Amino acid sequence: MSCETLPGFRACYPENGTRRSYIFEHWRTAAESFNFQEYDAPVLEPLELYIEKSGEEIVGQLFHFEDRGGRSVALRPEMTPSLARLVGAKANSLKRPIKWFNIGEHYRYERPQKGRLRAFYQFNADILGEAGALADAELIALLVQTLESFGLGAGDFKVRLSDRDLWLLLLAAEGMDAENSATVLGIIDKMERNSREKTLELLAGVLGDSAEAFMETVASVVAIRGFAELEQYFKALPLEGALLETAKSRLADWRVLLDALEHSGAASFVEIDLGIVRGLAYYTGFVFEAFEATGEGRALAGGGRYDDLVGKLCGQSMPAVGFAMGDVTLGDLLEKKSLLEVAEPTPDFVLVIGGPAERAQALKDAASLRAAGYCVEYPLKEVAFGKQFKDANQRGARFAIIYGSEELESGISKVRDLEAGKETDYPRADLVELAESLFGEGLQ
Repeated sequence: MSCETLPGFRACYPENGTRRSYIFEHWRTAAESFNFQEYDAPVLEPLELYIEKSGEEIVGQLFHFEDRGGRSVALRPEMTPSLARLVGAKANSLKRPIKWFNIGEHYRYERPQKGRLRAFYQFNADILGEAGALADAELIALLVQTLESFGLGAGDFKVRLSDRDLWLLLLAAEGMDAENSATVLGIIDKMERNSREKTLELLAGVLGDSAEAFMETVASVVAIRGFAELEQYFKALPLEGALLETAKSRLADWRVLLDALEHSGAASFVEIDLGIVRGLAYYTGFVFEAFEATGEGRALAGGGRYDDLVGKLCGQSMPAVGFAMGDVTLGDLLEKKSLLEVAEPTPDFVLVIGGPAERAQALKDAASLRAAGYCVEYPLKEVAFGKQFKDANQRGARFAIIYGSEELESGISKVRDLEAGKETDYPRADLVELAESLFGEGLQ
């Protein structure tokens, strides 16, 4: 039998678990500071839930099978469909806006590569029940603050902000219908990964001889980086009637969003970049992705507005916006920046024990200290005093409590400060109170 982990999966040794817990702690702290509530959902879901959201093509990317009840099921590749189902089931009783987050494991049957595994953890944060741009600003601010909490700055990452609604207006001005617009947006989404020739070939399949000219239009739009330039470009489009009013309303939404990001302190991390489209067809408005400032590597996080998805999956119409941040790419960046050098946990107290009689008292004291929230370690077999002290220092413990025959007979706790090498005797009457004074003031 092989001792190797399956391709794309990770074994989590204690040192890896410490780093994982560090990441999770930052995710959870950031979400709770924005008053998001934590939820969870089953890791195994009906296959049709993902087909309904993404189409039959998604099946090839999933771990799916038929269970013993004859049901087609899949390990969850993402959280959004489960979230939509949960919210849809209690939509009438949930106070709006709904601000929920989740930290959970997800699975995709894809080729393992740098920054992408078959099993990975994600931080998902969503706001449902609020259609205004301030909800989008809140999510982007949370994304920025989360990455900042790890010690990353504006020189380390950028959030690239785009808008599918503006793209649809542009494509409408080009005379495209809804079906062709969806196809073209999918092509634009892959422009950075495909060669110019490949992109032109794909566009020609939709636009024919006008593909070359449209490529130039796309290039000019993707090059826009400032809101004044963006506003000027879309005001100049040949739009009339309802499309013109939609354009005015959308640009007003942009002003609300950018003002909120400025006031929240997130604006310096955000840049306008309409090259971000997010190929999934369910996105309906603002979309955004966080990348390393250098542009290297995969996206650190991505998300956007998906106002129609809850209604599509559950029949309960509800506006929604959210993002997901994976631990793989984030961990790679933190490692590269030397921001993932997390100290291993160390015991508060190591009990240095003489013989069986001393052990009985030590076990009682260990129970009291642990119940009070202290981390306590002691040897599980008889070991010489010298070796016990050596082990205590190797473990990085702050204090050792010594249990010898003299200490037991006189009813004292002999405490050694392992950093200073100083020993002091205390009455054993209230060991927990002693511990509180030791960590508050140190040995006197």
